[in-house]
Amino acid sequence: MLNTEICARRADAISRGVGVTTQVYAETARNAEIWDVEGRRYIDFAAGIAVVNTGHRHPKVIEAVKDQLDRFTHTCHQVVPYENYVRLAERLNDLVPGNFKKKTVFVTTGAEAVENAVKIARAATNRSAVIAFTGGFHGRTFMGMTLTGKVVPYKTGFGAMMPDVFHVPFPTELHGTTVEDSLGVLDKLFKADVDPNRVAAFIIEPVQGEGGFYEVPRAFMLRLRELADKHGILLIADEVQTGFARTGKTFAMEHFGIAADLTTMAKGLGGGFPIAAVTGRADIMDAPGPGGLGGTYGGNPIGIAAGNAVLDIIEEEKLNERAEQLGARLKQRLQSLVGPVPQIADIRGPGFMNAVEFNIPGTTTPNAEFTNKVRETALSKGLILLTCGVYGNVVRFLAPLTIEDNVYAEALDILEETLRECAGA
Repeated sequence: MLNTEICARRADAISRGVGVTTQVYAETARNAEIWDVEGRRYIDFAAGIAVVNTGHRHPKVIEAVKDQLDRFTHTCHQVVPYENYVRLAERLNDLVPGNFKKKTVFVTTGAEAVENAVKIARAATNRSAVIAFTGGFHGRTFMGMTLTGKVVPYKTGFGAMMPDVFHVPFPTELHGTTVEDSLGVLDKLFKADVDPNRVAAFIIEPVQGEGGFYEVPRAFMLRLRELADKHGILLIADEVQTGFARTGKTFAMEHFGIAADLTTMAKGLGGGFPIAAVTGRADIMDAPGPGGLGGTYGGNPIGIAAGNAVLDIIEEEKLNERAEQLGARLKQRLQSLVGPVPQIADIRGPGFMNAVEFNIPGTTTPNAEFTNKVRETALSKGLILLTCGVYGNVVRFLAPLTIEDNVYAEALDILEETLRECAGA
């Protein structure tokens, strides 16, 4: 079977709305490596978009899932509950930042977690407005894409968005927007468009994912917390992509020394199995009445078993420390290439949530063409990379935190070879 054959079948059978980054069709995978249907090996620097932080088929995750399969696969927690759902909730209540009592609800996807966080915030505050940020990504459901601060491809052609959602420029000094600029727009928003006493929540990614891996400036996050407290607004931290050791902390909000009222999570929690959650202040989480939250597959036993295993792995294998080590090595290698690769405009990211941004040399003009060339060239050499950013000029690095040292060294060599080759061309 050939990749091209499956590609033709895919084009005939699957909606074109489901985009794909590569035409590599996976056959098997282990830790940070994928083999396609033609037997070619790739080093995976995507990790299913920060899902398999613990690597493909981590033995402890697979063991936990197999054990659960031998017991039961689905009862619907709202009909016949199970203990490991309670146990995972207890563990997240302890791990999510915040020195206050917390409660958790499990759902299936990151977008669903965001939707439920907004529902909870509205129920708790009796307010309806939500403020999000340009460049943010919060999912493809209607509320998720309304909150998302990027039109193409997420909003194009889908008609009117959800009401009472407002956007403020995300502070990115590299693109000329300072913390003061963003706060100024927020102040004008409160004066011209929405009474702060009608705002239920701010929602923000501690590090923007699809938006380009820009970390929230500490001063801005602190000020956002102050404004939330002043006006009775809840702060929602969207940790769907930043969670579970990716940034060198179990949750990225730990870097700021403050706590959100509600935290959404998914991706890395399941180690490859679908599960998502909202964890927050107990009184806020209890605002919706019985039946107001949940879903048929929410907290599926398989995903719950995987989630408990992932938390064990993060602790036992010290993945927060591992993320810091891997990120430091990557950024050091990229820094050494700034001269030979003049397209490099910025190297950034906490822990192992790193990115390199490319501009046209000698300008501040984003260079999406060069960025895509890097991705394609790396793929031809056996390294899977992802691009992101509002301008499409950022390569983000999301390899599993469990990647073996020798495989990582090989990947860094491929990356350097790719960048030098593309810059020379």
